[in-house]
Amino acid sequence: MGKRADQEYKDYISKLVVEEGRTATDVAFEMELSPKTISRWVKAYRTKSNVGKTNETYITPTELEKLKKQHEKELAEAREEIEILKKAMHIFTKNQA
Repeated sequence: MGKRADQEYKDYISKLVVEEGRTATDVAFEMELSPKTISRWVKAYRTKSNVGKTNETYITPTELEKLKKQHEKELAEAREEIEILKKAMHIFTKNQA
């Protein structure tokens, strides 16, 4: 008897195929699964995605990189703003003395 995969794992594998554009064969080879099984999971995932919004608690590696870059950009902007405010504060306090 084979292993049973939970729904979160099936959705994760399906998301790799649907949203990252990878082939079911490549993912099947990497995850040591049958391409036919993955195709079935992808079909169910697409049906479920079309029915309504899903409450996803996982992200793909590509999405993780995109979020990381976005957060790094926001952090750099915030640091720049802080430096500007520090300089402005120094100028205004210097003129009062």
